[in-house]
Amino acid sequence: ITSMEAKTGEDHTKVHKMKKKVLRKQVRAQHTLMRHEGIECISHATQNLVIANAGLGNGMSRHQLLRIVEEYGAVETLLMPPNKPYSFVKYGTTEEAKKAFDALNGKEVTLEDCGQNIVLYINFVEKVSLQNAVATSFPPGLMVIEKIISSEEERRMLESVDWIGDEDTKNAQKSLKHRRVKHFGYEFRYDNNNIDKDKPLPGGLPEICEVFLEKCLKQGYIKHKPDQLTINGKPYPKSMNLSKVLQNRDHSILLRILIVMDFKHPDGHTVAIMLPRCSLLVMTGESRYLWTHGITPRKYDIIQASELGQKVGTITAHVGDLTLNRRETRTSFTFRKVRRSPCNCIYPSVCDSQKGQQSLVQPSFPHNEMEASKLEQEYVHKVYEEIATHFSSTRHSPWPRIVEFLRSLPTGSIVADIGCGNGKYLGINEDLYMV
Repeated sequence: ITSMEAKTGEDHTKVHKMKKKVLRKQVRAQHTLMRHEGIECISHATQNLVIANAGLGNGMSRHQLLRIVEEYGAVETLLMPPNKPYSFVKYGTTEEAKKAFDALNGKEVTLEDCGQNIVLYINFVEKVSLQNAVATSFPPGLMVIEKIISSEEERRMLESVDWIGDEDTKNAQKSLKHRRVKHFGYEFRYDNNNIDKDKPLPGGLPEICEVFLEKCLKQGYIKHKPDQLTINGKPYPKSMNLSKVLQNRDHSILLRILIVMDFKHPDGHTVAIMLPRCSLLVMTGESRYLWTHGITPRKYDIIQASELGQKVGTITAHVGDLTLNRRETRTSFTFRKVRRSPCNCIYPSVCDSQKGQQSLVQPSFPHNEMEASKLEQEYVHKVYEEIATHFSSTRHSPWPRIVEFLRSLPTGSIVADIGCGNGKYLGINEDLYMV
């Protein structure tokens, strides 16, 4: 056997192994689609494709995927379900879909926003159809005003915030887990979601905010001039109800970027609100007290693609019009008015001044298996069920060092992924046995 023949044989072996790997991945993608959507893949060619690893949940944006699939024909429909690892494409003809299938199945591409390499796996489906979520409305009492300040006013407000200089005597500056904050008027305590109204900070609110606040008062967006300001430098966690010490109207001005804020009702219903740059968010009544709100720390927001950067409103699962928007540095000014009198709001069940200080009952040590099971159900299973969606959506990118470690292991190695979470490492190396 000549060296040329040996090399040809090795090449054929590599190609054969690669085809087998692609086939295994295709089958796995079929099972995932059936489990998530109840849609069955088919063996014969149609106009419709499902592309695994090319979903919003993988970090693939709509404009990048469109550029990829439009190389092979006219795309009639592109559906990208939120937080899913796949997308659906409908071509004008079956021949165009077949051409895309042959070219893209098993092809490696680089995600533009993060530089990560992914491999596409394609299957045919009978039709492209997913049910959109019903459009939702704002939580009652919530108002968003676009372009409340000009670009020049935004620039001056941003320049007034000194994150680098030493802490001065006029405000409290702290670095928290996900952001930096500055407080004026009164320090907002994140350990108890409260303020000490008997300990005002020297200096009051920054002078640069006066014109903006007068404008809000004149337009009727606020009824009382605020005396507390918190400047946030990055995403912040969910806020609790603060009727005991603060008036029933919060308003924040968002600078620099478009971002999505999540609101959650006590019954579990959630609403995602898109907030454009230089917009004003005013929360009163139910949206202020009954709903919790926050900006979840993550790298991307899922937003409506057709109105990128300019839409104010709720984000619905209109799968034919969703894309990713990469987050950048955010700065927000949140103004509050300190309450000086008892609260008499109509939400006593969540009002900390009306329901009184309820003592927290700590769980006692279980005395039998039944008590232990109930304790585990209440404080373990229930908690994980509530945080599962958020947990999974913020843990989609494998850590490079772990990926390097898994790919360095010999073929056939057994790996125990203890506490694997959503299993983001299970498919990194197909030659391993992952437990």
